[in-house]
Amino acid sequence: MQARRIGWFAVLGVAVLLTVMCVSLVFAAFRNDSAIESHLGTATATVESVAFDRTIIQYQTPDGIVHSPPTGVLYPSGLAAGQLVAIEYDATNPELTRVAGRTATLTLLPVGMTVLITWLVAGPLLWWLRRVLKRTAAASEPVPAKV
Repeated sequence: MQARRIGWFAVLGVAVLLTVMCVSLVFAAFRNDSAIESHLGTATATVESVAFDRTIIQYQTPDGIVHSPPTGVLYPSGLAAGQLVAIEYDATNPELTRVAGRTATLTLLPVGMTVLITWLVAGPLLWWLRRVLKRTAAASEPVPAKV
């Protein structure tokens, strides 16, 4: 019984944690877009490498400095190594870049699907664990003596 109770809290904790992380990701994406739009700089970048976790680009700002953000470019889907791409960056922080014309709204579908799938799995599992816990608790209650 104790293990099932711990399991119930573990499932709930993981589902809540994933939901909070996803919501935080969306807020961070909108914050990054706001920073870029408030000090907008534009350039043409060369895609250096494309990996699962980031797409590395290299571009030059008007002051002649070449930048290659270590965290990659925001919203890189569809890019290939060697490609030239228009980017927008935060002129006060040239390491914060995104592909021109793409915004944080692109994060809504994948993040929303992640939250939906998380709760489609966690919901029935939590319901089933709760039923098992109630059934076990009811079976272990002492039967009142008849007088």
